[in-house]
Amino acid sequence: MKQLNSFIGFSLLFLCFFANAQEPKMEYKTDTYWQQQADYTMEIDLDITTYLFTGKQKIVYTNNSPDVLDKVFYHLYFNAFQPGSEMDVRAQTIADPSRRLSNNIGTKTNPIYQSKIAILKPNEIGYINVKSLLQNGVQLSYDVEGTVLEVTLNKPIQPGEEVSFDMLFEGQVPLQTRRSGRNNKEGVALSMSQWYPKLAEYDDEGWHAYSYIGREFYGVWGNYDVKITIDKDYVIGGTGYLQNPEEIGHGYAEKTVQTEGDKLTWHFKAPNVHDFAWAADPHFNHDTLNVENGPTLHFFYKNTMTPKQLENWKQLQPKASRLMTYFSDLVGQYPYKQYSIIQAGDSGMEYGMCTFISGEAKFERMFRSTVSHEMAHTWFQFLLATNEAKHEWMDEGFATYIEYLAMDDFYNENKKNPWEKAYKRYKQIATLGVEQPQSIYADKYELNSAYSVASYYKGCVFLVQLGYIIGEENLDKTIKTYFSEFAFKHPKPIDFIRIAERISGLELDWYLIDFSQTTNTIDYAIASVDQQKIILKRIGLMAMPIDLKVTYKDGSSEDFYIPLREMRGEKPTTATQLKDWTWAIPTYTFTTQKEIQSVEIDPSTFMADIDMENNVYSRATNN
Repeated sequence: MKQLNSFIGFSLLFLCFFANAQEPKMEYKTDTYWQQQADYTMEIDLDITTYLFTGKQKIVYTNNSPDVLDKVFYHLYFNAFQPGSEMDVRAQTIADPSRRLSNNIGTKTNPIYQSKIAILKPNEIGYINVKSLLQNGVQLSYDVEGTVLEVTLNKPIQPGEEVSFDMLFEGQVPLQTRRSGRNNKEGVALSMSQWYPKLAEYDDEGWHAYSYIGREFYGVWGNYDVKITIDKDYVIGGTGYLQNPEEIGHGYAEKTVQTEGDKLTWHFKAPNVHDFAWAADPHFNHDTLNVENGPTLHFFYKNTMTPKQLENWKQLQPKASRLMTYFSDLVGQYPYKQYSIIQAGDSGMEYGMCTFISGEAKFERMFRSTVSHEMAHTWFQFLLATNEAKHEWMDEGFATYIEYLAMDDFYNENKKNPWEKAYKRYKQIATLGVEQPQSIYADKYELNSAYSVASYYKGCVFLVQLGYIIGEENLDKTIKTYFSEFAFKHPKPIDFIRIAERISGLELDWYLIDFSQTTNTIDYAIASVDQQKIILKRIGLMAMPIDLKVTYKDGSSEDFYIPLREMRGEKPTTATQLKDWTWAIPTYTFTTQKEIQSVEIDPSTFMADIDMENNVYSRATNN
C-alpha cells in the first residue's frame, strides 16, 4: 500500500499501460444470442459553485436485435429528485418509508414521515434538460415523462444497423438524498451516479424504460469515453482509466503539462461497461494497492476525517485486496485492471469498476457490512448484469451469499450455517403473512421490508438451499460456470437454473417456480415414530428432497436421503437412499433395521423449513 504521491515516473508509465490494456471482448451477437450495444462519448463542464453542468453526448448505437426499432428511450435519473416526482410520492405513500428518503418529524413511538425530496428548494433539486437530439444529424422530436425521455425516430433502425445519436443537455446536481447528488452528510462534494442521459435497454423481452422510483437499474453494454471539466482543486475517482494523468497530477502522476485557468479536464475511458459513475471532492486522499494477480485498487476518502476514521481507511485496503482475490477465486476472475472504493455514498452502491460507500462508520461496519457486500456486487450485479428491476434477488441475494461466506472465512467463525441471518429474516416474513414473490418488480413491493427480505435474504437462501438440493460441490461448479458463460450477457433466472440442471443432472424448474415465483413455504414434520417405523408429513405447499438423521437405541446413527420425484434423480450423497417422495402425497413411511432413539429432519439446517420445532423427535422427550 502506497500513497500515489510517491509515484513519479513509474506511476505515469503504469497508468498509461493499463489505460490501453486489452479488456475482455464482448460478443454482442451470435447465431443464438444478441444484445444491443451503446458506445458513449461525453463531455461535461461542471460549475462547483452553482452545481450546474452542461453536456455533450454522442451515442453510437448498434441494433443487434432481429427487430426494427421506431423509437428509443433515455433515462433522466436526476429528474427523480424534484418535489412531486414518482420517487417523492412513493416515499410519502409507502407504509414503511426508507430513512434515506424520509425524515421522522414525529417521535419514535408515533412517527410522522416527511419526504426529503418534497422539501428540496429550486436550487437543490436535480434535473436533466435535453436541449437537442439528433439521429444521424437529423433533429428528433421527444417528450419528457418524469425520469424517461420518449424519443420518436425519424427513420427506423433496421436489424444490424448502426446509428448515431447526438445530444446537448444541461443539468443540476441535486442535494444528495439517495445515492446521487452533492454535499452528502459526510461532506463529499459530488457523488455522480446515474447523472447523464442513459439509453434504456432493449432485449428479447422488449424495451425496459423504467421510471426511477427508488431501486435498481438495467443498462446497455458499451464503451465509454468521458471528459469531465471541473475546478482544478477537485480530485475525481470512478469508472474507467484516466487517459491524461500528466495533465491532472493530484497523485495520479507527476504533472508535466501546465494548464491555464481555474479548471482541469479529466479524460476517462471505460471498455465494456453498462454504467459510468464518478465522485469528486477537493479533500480526497487517493491511495492505491496492487492486488497480486489482480487489479490495482484505488481508494478515495476525505482527508478531513478524524485520525481514527483515516486509520480505518488504511486498515481497509489490505482487506479489500484479499476480498478481490477471494471473490475472483470463488466466482471468476475480475476482468478489469482497476477497481475503486470511494467515500461518496449514503450507504453503499455498486457501479462500473467502483463502489460508493459511506466513509465515517466504525471499521467493522464499513468493511463487514458495506465493502464486502458492494465488492460482491462486482460479480453480481455489475459483470453478470441481470435486469435488477425484474430479478433483483439474483443481484442482491447472490451478492449476499458470497459476502456471508467470505466473512465467515475472514473472521474464522466456522459457523454451521454462515447464512443463518438470511434464513432467520426470510422465515420471519414468511410467517407474518406479508411476504411477496421474488418475481415482483423491485419498485412494486407493498413494503420496503418485503422487498429487502425477498431480494437480499430469500435470494441468498435460494442459493444455499440449491446446494442442499444438488450438493454443495455441484453448487460451486454451477456458480463458476454461470459466471464464465454469462458474464457481460444479462442472464435471467432460467439461465442460472439451466446451468444448475446441466451440472447436477437434475430437473430443477420446480424449485425455480415454487421458491422464486410463489410464496409457498416449506414445512416438514415427524408425524410419528414407533419402534422402527417413521412417518413423515409435508405440511407446507412446497415439496423438497429430505435429508434425515436417525440415531438408534444402541448409540449408532444412520443418515437417510429421500429424493423428490420431481427432481428425476438424486444428489451425490453417502447417505442411505430411500425411494422417492412425490409432492402430491403428503406423508411418507419407511422402516429402519434397528429400534429408533431419535430422528432429525435436515441436520444441516440448509432447508428453509419455516417451523423446525417439528423436525426433531427424541424418544427420551417423547415417551
